[in-house]
Amino acid sequence: MVKILDRLLLFVFTLITLISSAVVLVATFSWIPEQQALAAVRQLYHDLPTAYTAIVVGLLVLVISIRFLVVTLRRGRAQAPSIDQRTDYGDIRISLDTVENLSLKAASRSRGVKDVKSRVRVSPSGIEIVIRALVDGETSIPELTEDMQRTVKELVEEITGIPVASVTVFVANIVQSAPTFKSRVE
Repeated sequence: MVKILDRLLLFVFTLITLISSAVVLVATFSWIPEQQALAAVRQLYHDLPTAYTAIVVGLLVLVISIRFLVVTLRRGRAQAPSIDQRTDYGDIRISLDTVENLSLKAASRSRGVKDVKSRVRVSPSGIEIVIRALVDGETSIPELTEDMQRTVKELVEEITGIPVASVTVFVANIVQSAPTFKSRVE
């Protein structure tokens, strides 16, 4: 909800800034006659509905600017994405990079895997891990992926204590081994 509100505020702020910039540019290039510009400024001083509109717009821009300043300063101290757990002794924070590296370590242990990449997401049911692998083509892919899923799930849950909701394995390609030629000696 907060992100939607911030986007709406950003849209309104950008629209007001765009209109203000256009008016200043048009006035600077003298496309608005000086008498009309002075008449518009006089309206701010003598016409109450125009003055109230200017006050509301000015306050709106001021409030939006303060909101953006607070959000910018608060997000400047943001830390790396992590999984937070509370224990009897205090809080534990495990970075998603740590979980990603654990899953890479576990997936690399599977026989027949040549190259592995990992991505971790946090869901309400636990951690979702996606493994992208290059395999050698000599091992059964269903057996290899099942072994990889089991190994990754067990290692991550054992080391972090965080439930793993799913481990998805995507076999990207089969690595061709370089042909070996035997030299013939005569």
